[in-house]
Amino acid sequence: MAPTDTIALVLGALTAGGGITGYVRTGSVPSVAAGVTVGSLYMLGGYRIRNRAPYGVELALLASVILAGSSIPRAVRTGGKPLPVLLSVLATYGLWTFGTAFSRGRVN
Repeated sequence: MAPTDTIALVLGALTAGGGITGYVRTGSVPSVAAGVTVGSLYMLGGYRIRNRAPYGVELALLASVILAGSSIPRAVRTGGKPLPVLLSVLATYGLWTFGTAFSRGRVN
Protein backbone atom coordinates (compact mmCIF):
# COMPACT_ATOMS: atom_id res chain seq x y z
CA MET A 1 0.00 0.00 0.00
CA ALA A 2 1.16 3.54 -0.73
CA PRO A 3 2.34 5.71 2.17
CA THR A 4 -0.42 7.71 3.85
CA ASP A 5 1.13 11.03 2.84
CA THR A 6 0.98 10.08 -0.84
CA ILE A 7 -2.61 8.88 -0.50
CA ALA A 8 -3.61 12.16 1.16
CA LEU A 9 -1.92 14.24 -1.54
CA VAL A 10 -3.54 12.23 -4.36
CA LEU A 11 -6.99 12.42 -2.73
CA GLY A 12 -6.46 16.16 -2.27
CA ALA A 13 -5.57 16.66 -5.92
CA LEU A 14 -8.52 14.56 -7.10
CA THR A 15 -10.98 16.33 -4.81
CA ALA A 16 -9.76 19.84 -5.61
CA GLY A 17 -9.52 19.04 -9.31
CA GLY A 18 -13.05 17.65 -9.26
CA GLY A 19 -14.38 20.80 -7.62
CA ILE A 20 -12.65 23.00 -10.17
CA THR A 21 -13.93 20.80 -13.01
CA GLY A 22 -17.46 21.03 -11.61
CA TYR A 23 -17.21 24.80 -11.60
CA VAL A 24 -15.85 24.96 -15.16
CA ARG A 25 -18.54 22.60 -16.51
CA THR A 26 -21.57 23.96 -14.67
CA GLY A 27 -20.55 27.24 -13.02
CA SER A 28 -21.28 25.70 -9.61
CA VAL A 29 -19.69 27.84 -6.91
CA PRO A 30 -20.54 25.28 -4.17
CA SER A 31 -18.64 22.62 -6.16
CA VAL A 32 -15.47 24.64 -6.36
CA ALA A 33 -15.72 25.83 -2.75
CA ALA A 34 -16.29 22.34 -1.35
CA GLY A 35 -13.78 20.64 -3.65
CA VAL A 36 -10.98 23.09 -2.98
CA THR A 37 -11.68 23.19 0.77
CA VAL A 38 -11.75 19.41 1.21
CA GLY A 39 -8.82 19.02 -1.20
CA SER A 40 -6.83 21.55 0.82
CA LEU A 41 -7.51 19.62 4.03
CA TYR A 42 -6.24 16.43 2.39
CA MET A 43 -3.16 18.19 1.01
CA LEU A 44 -2.36 19.91 4.29
CA GLY A 45 -2.74 16.57 6.05
CA GLY A 46 -0.45 14.88 3.51
CA TYR A 47 2.15 17.62 3.87
CA ARG A 48 2.04 17.32 7.67
CA ILE A 49 2.30 13.52 7.51
CA ARG A 50 5.27 13.76 5.15
CA ASN A 51 7.05 16.17 7.51
CA ARG A 52 6.08 14.18 10.62
CA ALA A 53 4.22 17.19 11.99
CA PRO A 54 1.34 16.64 14.40
CA TYR A 55 -2.27 16.28 13.24
CA GLY A 56 -1.57 15.24 9.65
CA VAL A 57 -3.51 11.98 9.83
CA GLU A 58 -6.28 13.73 11.74
CA LEU A 59 -6.64 16.42 9.04
CA ALA A 60 -6.82 13.82 6.30
CA LEU A 61 -9.36 11.84 8.35
CA LEU A 62 -11.41 15.02 8.85
CA ALA A 63 -11.39 15.62 5.08
CA SER A 64 -12.64 12.06 4.55
CA VAL A 65 -15.43 12.50 7.11
CA ILE A 66 -16.57 15.74 5.44
CA LEU A 67 -16.43 14.19 1.97
CA ALA A 68 -18.30 11.07 3.11
CA GLY A 69 -20.92 13.13 4.92
CA SER A 70 -21.72 15.06 1.78
CA SER A 71 -21.25 12.45 -0.95
CA ILE A 72 -22.68 9.21 0.46
CA PRO A 73 -26.18 10.59 1.10
CA ARG A 74 -26.11 12.22 -2.35
CA ALA A 75 -25.10 8.93 -3.97
CA VAL A 76 -28.02 7.19 -2.29
CA ARG A 77 -30.50 9.97 -3.18
CA THR A 78 -29.48 10.18 -6.83
CA GLY A 79 -29.79 6.45 -7.40
CA GLY A 80 -26.14 5.78 -8.12
CA LYS A 81 -25.13 8.61 -10.44
CA PRO A 82 -21.42 8.24 -11.27
CA LEU A 83 -19.99 11.40 -9.66
CA PRO A 84 -21.53 11.00 -6.19
CA VAL A 85 -20.65 7.29 -6.24
CA LEU A 86 -17.02 8.06 -7.18
CA LEU A 87 -16.78 10.68 -4.42
CA SER A 88 -18.28 8.17 -1.97
CA VAL A 89 -15.68 5.57 -2.95
CA LEU A 90 -12.85 8.09 -2.48
CA ALA A 91 -14.27 9.13 0.90
CA THR A 92 -14.66 5.52 2.04
CA TYR A 93 -11.09 4.73 1.00
CA GLY A 94 -9.89 7.79 2.93
CA LEU A 95 -11.94 6.82 5.99
CA TRP A 96 -10.45 3.34 5.94
CA THR A 97 -6.85 4.48 5.26
CA PHE A 98 -6.68 7.36 7.72
CA GLY A 99 -8.95 5.74 10.30
CA THR A 100 -6.63 2.73 10.38
CA ALA A 101 -3.55 4.95 10.58
CA PHE A 102 -5.13 7.00 13.37
CA SER A 103 -6.09 3.94 15.40
CA ARG A 104 -2.58 2.54 15.07
CA GLY A 105 -0.92 5.87 15.84
CA ARG A 106 0.90 5.73 12.49
CA VAL A 107 2.08 8.95 10.83
CA ASN A 108 3.48 7.68 7.51
